[in-house]
Amino acid sequence: MELTKDMRLITLKPMIYAANVDEDGLAEDNDHVKAVHKFAAEQNSESVKICAKIEEEMSGMSDEERIEFLESLGVSQSGLDLIIRRGYHALGLISYFTAGVKEVRAWTIQHGWKAPKAASVIHDDFERGFIRAEVMAYDDFIQHDGEAGARAAGKLSTEGKEYVVCNGDVMHFLFNV
Repeated sequence: MELTKDMRLITLKPMIYAANVDEDGLAEDNDHVKAVHKFAAEQNSESVKICAKIEEEMSGMSDEERIEFLESLGVSQSGLDLIIRRGYHALGLISYFTAGVKEVRAWTIQHGWKAPKAASVIHDDFERGFIRAEVMAYDDFIQHDGEAGARAAGKLSTEGKEYVVCNGDVMHFLFNV
């Protein structure tokens, strides 16, 4: 593996197998989908079932229409959402959020990164001058109407350099350069 690492062979990359089904096949797995899932599991890979026709139809829909449409089909997530989630998992990636007055932004990092390294994706100075991070779970952020509400409810914690960032954390970095 060490010899081939620098070659970046595509055959060494994580794989996601997609089973494209018709509209009727979304609710339950048919024999072909089961075979794809089994093969993917044997290869230590991810698999997902999608309907390309439905994905195309949903491309022009609003979020509300898309949710209603998926519910009518008996599924909770679109195939595209599943592929993205499985892709992140296969690549060992997670996301955390920063939330300010003007914008909320998602940042993609490697699973297992500590807070200073995670802060470096925003700017290198954040890692060099890292002091601490204020952290709250995404669900707490939403439930308590933002950072101030989460802080008042005791859901905001202060973490140091050894904190391992979790998927969905909402973070505020304090640093000094």
